[in-house]
Amino acid sequence: MKSEGKSTINDVARIAGVSKKTVSRVINRSPLLNGETRAKVEAVIEELGYVPNPQARALALRRNFLIGLIHDNPNAQMVLGVQTGILEAIRGTEFALVVHPVDRGSPTMLDDIRSFLDRQRLYGVMLLPPISENDALAQVCREAGARYVRMGSARLDDDIHMVASNDREAVAAATRHLIEQGHSRIGLVAGPHGFRSAAERRAGFEQAMTEAGLKVPRSLVADGTYRFESGIAAGDRLLDVTPRPSAIVCSNDEMAAGVMHAARQRGLTIPDDLSIVGFDDTAIASHIWPPLTTVRWPIIPMARAAAAKLLAGAVEGEDDAEEPSMFLSTLIRRGSVAAVKG
Repeated sequence: MKSEGKSTINDVARIAGVSKKTVSRVINRSPLLNGETRAKVEAVIEELGYVPNPQARALALRRNFLIGLIHDNPNAQMVLGVQTGILEAIRGTEFALVVHPVDRGSPTMLDDIRSFLDRQRLYGVMLLPPISENDALAQVCREAGARYVRMGSARLDDDIHMVASNDREAVAAATRHLIEQGHSRIGLVAGPHGFRSAAERRAGFEQAMTEAGLKVPRSLVADGTYRFESGIAAGDRLLDVTPRPSAIVCSNDEMAAGVMHAARQRGLTIPDDLSIVGFDDTAIASHIWPPLTTVRWPIIPMARAAAAKLLAGAVEGEDDAEEPSMFLSTLIRRGSVAAVKG
């Protein structure tokens, strides 16, 4: 038997009666092993005093044990939720998270990201919307040899490289909920141009209105930026319309909170005078008064699954984990919606 610190992975595999790849899976804390095999290999590792060399393993992979989060997103709550999901997935592994914000308006964005990937030698990257919608960026990741997963509000890639939500259907369901409460004059605070999420959520709103035979005049659609201040501005615009809407669908919770602020400045009571629906179900939705009816976007499970897709290849020859690629958003009914008066 080897002395402590001198044993090799081949020694561990031979004594445990398993393959070298199985030992690697144990070292990498792969979820694709049963408890009995894991315990047997860990016992041999402890007995031999075998210590894996992270630097050597990284060199063999020609990658560092780093997962990158690349984003240009104005929604801090979304970025925080994604980080939470990734950190849950990599807890107990040797992987670490690197967050890299970019400017999608920069003409050098793709070159900057290519340089970042080459410099950091990331094992894999997660791309947040709206830059995840850029096919050229996905190609940059492939050329750099970095695994990638794109997050979006619709399918953008094959399942290995994608986690998506059903934003269009979710907002359509939320709008139908308002219609069922007797609302027919319903406004929309749309998200920023260039965001697929904004387009999908607007399409869901328009779909539900059209199915109900209701018109959506341009005066009842206001653009926002996913920020609280833009919700105030959009609320002011919509509530200045005569007759004003009895309900407003907002493309995220921050803007919904802004609309609430604008309504209260006018002396309107929510939900008696105005019903409001948001999207995301971030902390703000349950902290404001009345609590916000909103669409719960499963951001943490999506991020956790995306990270698991990246980690699935951490051991050479290991198959991709069968993580889901489509996640369903659900309507959370709270106090900001009531039946229309009369």
